[in-house]
Amino acid sequence: MDTSSIRQPDPAALATTVASLQSRARTELAELVAFKSVADEAQFPKSECEGAANWVADALRAEGFEDVALLDTPDGTQSVYGYLPGPAGAPTVLLYAHYDVQPTLGEAAWLSPPFELTERDGRWYGRGAADCKGGVIMHLTALRALKEHGGVPVNVKVIVEGSEEQGTGGLQEYAEAHPELLAADAIVIGDAGNFRLGLPTVTATLRGMTLVRVTVDTLEGNLHSGMFGGAAPDALAALIRALDSLRAEDGSTTVDGLEADGVWEGLQYPEEDFRKDAKVLDGVGLIGSGTVADRLWARPAVTVLGIDCPPVVGATPSVHASARALISLRVPPGVDAAEATKLLNAHLEKATPWNARVRLEQVGQGQPFRADTSSPAYASMAAAMRIAYPGEEMQTAGMGGSIPLCNTLAALYPDTEILLIGLSEPEAQIHAVNESVSPEELERLSLAEAVFLTRYAESKR
Repeated sequence: MDTSSIRQPDPAALATTVASLQSRARTELAELVAFKSVADEAQFPKSECEGAANWVADALRAEGFEDVALLDTPDGTQSVYGYLPGPAGAPTVLLYAHYDVQPTLGEAAWLSPPFELTERDGRWYGRGAADCKGGVIMHLTALRALKEHGGVPVNVKVIVEGSEEQGTGGLQEYAEAHPELLAADAIVIGDAGNFRLGLPTVTATLRGMTLVRVTVDTLEGNLHSGMFGGAAPDALAALIRALDSLRAEDGSTTVDGLEADGVWEGLQYPEEDFRKDAKVLDGVGLIGSGTVADRLWARPAVTVLGIDCPPVVGATPSVHASARALISLRVPPGVDAAEATKLLNAHLEKATPWNARVRLEQVGQGQPFRADTSSPAYASMAAAMRIAYPGEEMQTAGMGGSIPLCNTLAALYPDTEILLIGLSEPEAQIHAVNESVSPEELERLSLAEAVFLTRYAESKR
């Protein structure tokens, strides 16, 4: 390779530059958080996602990216792509993030407006601040710092997804139809996080996911509970019975035919730390069996995400004719998500009582993922983490969440090294109210990514 123009900047000087860019990072993160980019038109207008996509595209163009494009993906959303050429013969690194966010779960529960980045107690609060608009800013900051120290030493592709949180698979389908687009020597997925604040961590495994909407119907219409209750089959009660069957007495997930006894051999998660991170109320027990790490990273987990039924305020004395729920099932590496979906559906059909009519609709799915942590890219990232986090060694952990694109990329590019880092440490409270990002973590990981790119380029010479 002709990579003679590649040189490694002084890490201390690079750290100073990254620190000087933090004010700009905060300003830009505030601009990006302001878009209500939930990829669901039933909740927010599509223009909010389009605004966020255009913001990312403009930011890439301003940094000299070529071929910047808004990719119309099959699920009706847009992903943003750009290419920044590096020195002749340099390797290519793909940087990933997503600009779509989870719903806010009701703004009244937020201590500050969810779409207005707000500083409080040394953290920046706002929906998407950590997951994953902060990841977009992390990538931009790392590249800007390198440009001030001789240039970016690799070819860079950036892809910023528009529907990761919805799990509708638009970017996966697009990548499969255009396999050359995202091809790279290494891929950095900026949508994971450190095991705890200040402990540098790469994510080795991801649980897969399936989303299923279940509807139960029993009557042609609601009935007066005084006149008909006691004999008329209540759809809401039938749904509750079916949902309850998905957990054992100790709270473990029980889907007929789905193994739930996996063991996690790596970094452990002390129960006291987990209770604190999860903000479990005093006296309330954890659910499941095995270690916390087993439960989070090696075993399936079912969650009822929502139920459609009358609210308590304004409820009438009625036997309900219909009820609906959205169910998430997370599955560990080694379990096929499509097969898990079949088992879940069969379980629900069997568990629904009184011959009530059951309709099942899959609304999202992603396979689990396992990274090869022995690859050269991991050595480069470990060296970079030592610089960004003095005195700490990079740890390897699992993550209970899902990033469906990872398996697509691994299948398309089997020789590509895939690393997962990011800003979603426990205090970030992603997907919950009062999501936040640590500005110190943003600074450290931006530096780590910048150093990684230089070390990775050097390793490929």
